[in-house]
Amino acid sequence: MSTARFTGDNPVRVGTRGSQLATTQAGTIRDAIIALGYPAELVIISTKGDRSGAPIAELGVGVFTAELREAIADDRVDIAVHSYKDLPTAVDPRLAVPATPARVDPRDALVARDGLVLGELPVGSLLGTSSVRRAAQLRALGLGLEIRPLRGNLDTRLNRVSSGELDAIVVARAGLTRIGRVDAITETLEPVQMLPAPAQGALALECRAGDTELIELLAKLNDADTHAAVTAERILLAELEAGCSAPVGAIAEVVESIDEDGNVFEELSLRACVAAVDGSDVIRASGIGSPERAAELGRSVAAELFELGARELMAASR
Repeated sequence: MSTARFTGDNPVRVGTRGSQLATTQAGTIRDAIIALGYPAELVIISTKGDRSGAPIAELGVGVFTAELREAIADDRVDIAVHSYKDLPTAVDPRLAVPATPARVDPRDALVARDGLVLGELPVGSLLGTSSVRRAAQLRALGLGLEIRPLRGNLDTRLNRVSSGELDAIVVARAGLTRIGRVDAITETLEPVQMLPAPAQGALALECRAGDTELIELLAKLNDADTHAAVTAERILLAELEAGCSAPVGAIAEVVESIDEDGNVFEELSLRACVAAVDGSDVIRASGIGSPERAAELGRSVAAELFELGARELMAASR
C-alpha cells in the first residue's frame, strides 16, 4: 500500500468524535496531513460515551474510543484522533499509534464563579467534575467542597457555572485551550495540588497496524518529548492495572540537567499519585531517567507506588 492512494477523490479519512473539542483536535491533524501534501477529511463517529449521560466510571474503559477503533479496523476511516487519556492501555494488535503530536498544557483548570481560585471557595461550595481522579484529589485537599458529577461538552459544563447551578468546575486546561476558552479559567492547578490524568493534553493518532506507508506519514507528526512523557505515564498506568477513570494522576516532563562538567543533557521526570476515592489518603512517588528509557521509568515509579501501598489503596477504593 502507498500513500499515493490518497487523492482528491480518496482523501485520508480522519475519524473523530463529533463534539466541538474532538473535531477541533482532529481538524488540526487533518490540516497537518494536508500540509504534508495529502488530501484529508473528517469522518464523525458516534461513541458510547457521547450517547450516554451516565458517569464515566460506570460506563467503563474505552467509552470514547471503542467505536473509533472499530471504524479503523473496518476500513471506515484510515486514522482516528483520540484524546490519549481516553485510550485504554491494553494493546490492540490490529492497530498502531505511530504519532503523538506536541502536547498542550496537561494541567487541570478551575473555572469558578466570581473569579475565585480554589482556596477561596467557601466550605460547602458545589464543584463539578467528571473525573474520579480529580474528585479524589480534591477531597484529599480537605477544603470541604461538595463534589457533583459533571457530564456534557465543555460549553455545557461552563454554563453550569455561569448559570449559578455550580460554584466551580475542574476540567482539563488543554480542552479549554483548544476551543479558545482559556479566558474562563480562574486558576490553573499546579501538579503539587492536583496531578493530571496520564497522557492528559496529548493526542494519539491511531491507524491499522499493517498500513506501513500511513504509519510513516503519521510518524512525521510525532513529537519526541511528548512521546517520551506519555509513554512513561501510560506504562505506569498499565503497571498499576488501572483504567482511565481510576484515581491515578501522573505527569512526566523532559527537563534539562547539567552534569558535574557543566554539560547540559535531557532527563525525563515523572511524578505520580494514587488517591483514595474518599480523599482519605494519597500515595505519591517520583523518579527521573533517560527519555529513551521512558517505559522503564514508568515501571520503576509504579513499583515504588506499590511498595508504598498503592495496591491496597486501589483495592479499597474499588
